[in-house]
Amino acid sequence: MTKHTNIINLAVIAHVNAGKSTLVDAFLNQSGVFRENEEVEEFIMDSNELEKERGITIYAKNCSIQHDGYKINIVDTPGHADFSSEVERIIKAVDTTILVVDSSEGPMPQTRFVLKKSLEQGIKPILFINKMDKNSERAEEVVDMVLDLFIDLQADDKQLEFPIIYGIAKDGIANKQIDGNSEDLEPLFDTIIDHVEPYPDLNKEPLQLQVHDLAYDDYLGRIGIGRIYSGNINKKQNVAVSKRDGSVKKEKVTELLGYKGLSQISTEKAGSGDIVAVAGIPHISIGETICDVGNVKPMDTISIDEPTLSMNFSVNDSPFSGQSGKYLTSRNLKARLEKEQEVNVGLNVEKLEGSKGFKVSGRGELHLSILLEHMRREGYEVSVSKPEVLYKEEGNKLLEPVERVIVEVPEKYSGSVISKLNQRKGLMQSMDKDSDYIRLDYLVPTRGLIGYKSEFITDTSGEGTLIRSFDRYEEYKGKIPQRTNGDLISQKEGVARAYALDNLSERGQIFIKPGTKVYEGMIIGMNNKDNDLTVNPCKNKKLTNMRASGSDDSVNLAPPKEFTLEEALEYIKDDELVEVTPDAIRLRKKILDEKIRKKSEK
Repeated sequence: MTKHTNIINLAVIAHVNAGKSTLVDAFLNQSGVFRENEEVEEFIMDSNELEKERGITIYAKNCSIQHDGYKINIVDTPGHADFSSEVERIIKAVDTTILVVDSSEGPMPQTRFVLKKSLEQGIKPILFINKMDKNSERAEEVVDMVLDLFIDLQADDKQLEFPIIYGIAKDGIANKQIDGNSEDLEPLFDTIIDHVEPYPDLNKEPLQLQVHDLAYDDYLGRIGIGRIYSGNINKKQNVAVSKRDGSVKKEKVTELLGYKGLSQISTEKAGSGDIVAVAGIPHISIGETICDVGNVKPMDTISIDEPTLSMNFSVNDSPFSGQSGKYLTSRNLKARLEKEQEVNVGLNVEKLEGSKGFKVSGRGELHLSILLEHMRREGYEVSVSKPEVLYKEEGNKLLEPVERVIVEVPEKYSGSVISKLNQRKGLMQSMDKDSDYIRLDYLVPTRGLIGYKSEFITDTSGEGTLIRSFDRYEEYKGKIPQRTNGDLISQKEGVARAYALDNLSERGQIFIKPGTKVYEGMIIGMNNKDNDLTVNPCKNKKLTNMRASGSDDSVNLAPPKEFTLEEALEYIKDDELVEVTPDAIRLRKKILDEKIRKKSEK
């Protein structure tokens, strides 16, 4: 029989950039996970290449530390609402959450989302007020704001009695009072142990292990990661898997992995309360329950919020197809999307009738663009349509997703921002002034926010911040104005010339550099007017044997507008596509041939 260990599972939850991953780093540093002479980089848990580049957590990850006879399993969760499906399934597997809030910013839209999921599971959170070293720190006010948020989310009396810790995660400092003088995280460790009962000893009960995450290993195959709610599990054990459709399948555990520090270690057995990884069950899926053979007691399936946004992924059929990618066919695309769907539970994939494409639905633009970024780095070429919101019907009412938007902007730009959000059917909830900045709280339809971010940056000269997260579905708001400018479209295939781009720059904003290869139907700039203009970016100056003083000086072009993947997806209209390849992001018309395009518009 497995000897029971005092186990506490906790998740660190917060808004983006509040300091979740930094706090997990501090936990690991102060629990003896690393050698004294070991070089440790920042954001240890954000091991994925995209996470390091963007400075955000995308995937929930586990680690484990030992403290005063307790094994504490820690899960670092994403803060962005687009990755909410990661948070939702993790919350069910933990005993408590540490809610990290910035001492200056206070609760943000994603704070509300992750806290709501935590409270719905009956969890009693611990509040960690981070970045107490900021000059703009207003901890007492922020605590009141968090309390109001708890009340607004209908927390019960026990949840409202949350312990409060004040700290500086980057320095590994935590205090129980604002003016405390602790130099480590010991007050936080003490609070966790005092506040949370360790998981009860249920080792003698029948096995119930629910999978909340999936991984893949080239040697072990698919791995199911989950918590043992009762009983114990052994390596090489025969088990029964209760599937999502209600069927039961017999399988054998070929490998059992536990967590020690940042590492997964092979273990012979594990008991109730622990988080483990199980290999040998080839078709295991999220929400399924692993039980004893002959004693199947399935747990409630993990419910995940539905997607709110969709894009069409199709085979890249541009003239430059196959120049840099390895995976070009619809079969390659189908296999990759099916593989992603197995581990990414917030994703839906449907085949588009009569085309070599798929409708891919997710929780937001960032959620889907991260998938595209992974695919292009793996060697895939894809054409992607403009993002479209997913509507719901309730009776005879059409409902659409609405997002909560928090804007902080210098007062001199606030009028323009308010005007634009109102045009996009936004409804102001509150407006506060703090020094020279205005803080706006809006509810805006997701449709209205598609394509707005670049406008916002321009309107605020890059000095404003805009944070958004899904709030709820509301009745359809009516028509919303979109980008009015037309495009500059290449009329032929060739190489862009500086002479031609210099002349075209008077017509609008240019997106390409001289020397860029272009093709017919490719978008090379934005027209100043509202119509599309077909142009020749490959035209070169005619050579003559006559020269004039000053007229042959080299052309000085303004730097072109270069798009990130998210910006490109926001920019395009309904009749346009983003061509995503390993070495380029191009904008193009769906119909490349100018004559056919004009006929279809009639």
